[in-house]
Amino acid sequence: MMPLFDFPGGIHPPENKAQSSATPIRQAPLPPQLHVALRQSMGNAARPCVAVGDRVAKGQLIATADGRLSAAVHAPTSGVVSAISPQPFAHPSGLPELCITLDSDGEERWIERQPLHDWAQRSGAEIRDFLAQMGIVGLGGAVFPSHLKLGVSPLETLVINGAECEPYISCDDRLMRERADAICDGIAVTRHALQAHQVLIGIEDNKPQAIAAMQAAAAMHGYRVVAVPTKYPSGGAKQLIHVLTGKAIPHGVRATEHGVQCFNVATVYAIGRAVLHGEPLISRIVTLTGAVDAAANVEALIGTPLASLLTLARPHRDSKEVVMGGPLMGFTLPDLAAGLTKAGNCLLVKSPALFPPRPPAQACIRCGDCAGACPVSLQPMDLFWFAKAKNFDKAQQGQLFDCIECGACSYVCPSQIPLVDYYRFAKSEIWAAERDKNAANLARQRHEFRQLRLQRDKAEKAQRLADKATQAAARQAASHSAAANLSPDIVPGADPKQAAIAAAMARAAAQREAAPLPEQHSSGLNDAKQAAIAAAMARAAARKNAADEAKAASGQPPTPPPQSSGLDDAKQAAIAAAMARAAARKSAADEARAASGQPPTPPPQSSGLDDAKQAAIAAAMARAAARKSAADEAKAASGQPPIPSPQSSGLDDAKQAAIAAAMARAAARKAAADQAKANQQPDS
Repeated sequence: MMPLFDFPGGIHPPENKAQSSATPIRQAPLPPQLHVALRQSMGNAARPCVAVGDRVAKGQLIATADGRLSAAVHAPTSGVVSAISPQPFAHPSGLPELCITLDSDGEERWIERQPLHDWAQRSGAEIRDFLAQMGIVGLGGAVFPSHLKLGVSPLETLVINGAECEPYISCDDRLMRERADAICDGIAVTRHALQAHQVLIGIEDNKPQAIAAMQAAAAMHGYRVVAVPTKYPSGGAKQLIHVLTGKAIPHGVRATEHGVQCFNVATVYAIGRAVLHGEPLISRIVTLTGAVDAAANVEALIGTPLASLLTLARPHRDSKEVVMGGPLMGFTLPDLAAGLTKAGNCLLVKSPALFPPRPPAQACIRCGDCAGACPVSLQPMDLFWFAKAKNFDKAQQGQLFDCIECGACSYVCPSQIPLVDYYRFAKSEIWAAERDKNAANLARQRHEFRQLRLQRDKAEKAQRLADKATQAAARQAASHSAAANLSPDIVPGADPKQAAIAAAMARAAAQREAAPLPEQHSSGLNDAKQAAIAAAMARAAARKNAADEAKAASGQPPTPPPQSSGLDDAKQAAIAAAMARAAARKSAADEARAASGQPPTPPPQSSGLDDAKQAAIAAAMARAAARKSAADEAKAASGQPPIPSPQSSGLDDAKQAAIAAAMARAAARKAAADQAKANQQPDS
C-alpha cells in the first residue's frame, strides 16, 4: 500500500457528477460554421497563415504560434475560410478576439497525417518540437503549452492528474473509463520525453470505474494507479504532487526542480493522438450539465458555437446564465455565440432553483474560516483588505500570486464576500502596472538609444569634417610647395592668391621663351593697325610730356615711366601673334588670287567718312585736353597740385588697338564694296 499525504485546507462541496457521467461520450454534430479563436493558450494569440477565401483541409495549420507561450491553431474540419475578424470570445471580460470563421463543407477531408512512428528513437527535443507544431496545450484549464513542460529531463516522477475534483465536471472521468489505453499510450510518449523514473496516476476515490479501467490499461506499462481521498482542490498540480509524493512545492519554485512534473489525463491523451496518429489538437470532450434535461459529455470541435452545443443538452426554460468551468472556478459567459476553446471543459447551465442568488456581502468578521480552507496556507482575509484598499504591494508580500483561485475561501465565508473576485482584481491591476512599467522601460531604453545614436552621429560628422579640413590643409600645403618650386622669388608666408598669380606669370614667361614669336610681316592691313598703335602711343607720350612739364613748372617731380610687367608683355605678345596670324592669312589669300589670275586685294582707301570720324575724335580729344589744362591752371592759382595725367596701361593700348583694327576692317569692307561696284560698270 502506497503511503499518501494530506495537504492543508480543502473543502467537501456536493459533487453533482452523476448527472453527466452516467452516459457515454457522444460526438457533437458538425456545425455549418466554426469560429476558431486565435488565442488558444495563456500566451499571445496565434498569427493567421491563411486568407479569406482559402480552402483548407481538416488538421491543416491555419495560424502559427506567436511567442513562447502561444499555441498553433489548426482547421477543425475541411471547408472555406469566410472571415478573419473579431468575434465573441469565451472570457470574463466579454471582449472580442480575432477569430478565423470556417464554413464547413461536410466532407471532413483530412490533410496527409504524419505521425512519429519512431517516437521511441526520437529525442525529447524532437518530440517537443513536434508537439509545438501540433498545438498541444494543457486541457485541465490552464492551457499552458505542453511542449514547454517537457523541457526538463530526466525526472524522478511523472504525475498524471485524474483527480477532477471540481463539482459537476465529469469529462476526465468518462475519458478514463472509455479510452484508458489511448491515455496510457500518451503517458508512454510523455515519459520517454521526460526520461521519468516512475509514473503515478492519481484519481479521486469517487471514480471507481475510472480507477478500474486505468489499472487494467496501466498494468502492461508498469504505471501505478493511486486512488486519492476526495477533497477539493486535490486536482491542483501542487496539491496532487504533495498527496502522492509528500513534496511541498514552495512559492516561486517549479515542480521540476524537485524532480516532478504533472500532466492532466486529457493532455496526455492529446499527446498520444498527435504523436501516434498525426492529429493536431482540434477537438476536446466537454461536459454539458446543470439545469438541463440531457446532461452528457460530448466530443466537440474547437470553434463550435457554444449555443449549438447547449441545444444538445436541452437547457431548462428558467435557466439564466451559463458558466464555463465549474461552479467554484468557472466564469459566466458573456456571449454564447463564442466558439469553443481548448480551455472549455464544461458548460454549466444555471437556474434560480439550482443556483439560488447569493446573499449580499456583509462585513468581514475575521472568523478565520477562509484561512482554514485555503489549500496553500494563505491569509485570505488580509489579502481581501489589501485588495480592497488597492494596497497591491502588501498583497504581493502576502503571496497573492500563490492563490490558485480555487474558491474554497469564498465557499466557506459566512459573510458571503466574493473573495476570489477581489484577488483576481488585484492580480489584474498588478499585471497592468507591470505592463505599464515594462512599456515605460522600453520607451526609456529607446530614448536612451536614440540619444546615443544622435551623439554618435554628431561625433562621426565632426570627425568627417575634421578629416576634410586635414585633407584641404594638405592640398594647400602641396600647392604652396609647388608654387615655391616654380618661382624661387616668392617669399614664404605670402598670400596664396598672389603666389598662384606669380606662378602663372612665371609659367607664361617660360612658355614665351620656349616659343619665340615669328617676325611680323608688313601688309596694308598690318600697316593700318601699326599706324593706329603708333598714333595711340604718340598721344600717350604727348599727354605724359604735358603732365611732366606741368609738374616741373609747379616744382613737383615728374611721373616715373610705367614699369613693364609680365602680364603686359603677355598681352602684347598675344596681340603681336594675332597680327602675325592675320598677316599670314592675308598673304596666303593674295597668293591664291595671284595663282588664279585675280588682282590682289587693294589696301584700304581712306574715305571722307573715315576722315570725318577721325576729325571728330581729334576734336573731342582737344576739348578734353583744354578742359584739363583749364582745371590744372585753376588749381595752380589756388595753390592745389594739378590732377596727374592718366597713365597708359596695357589694357588701354589693347582697347585702342582693337578700335584701330575694327576701323581697318570697316575700311577694307568699304574698299571691297567700291571695287565690286567698279567691276560691274561697263567699259567706256
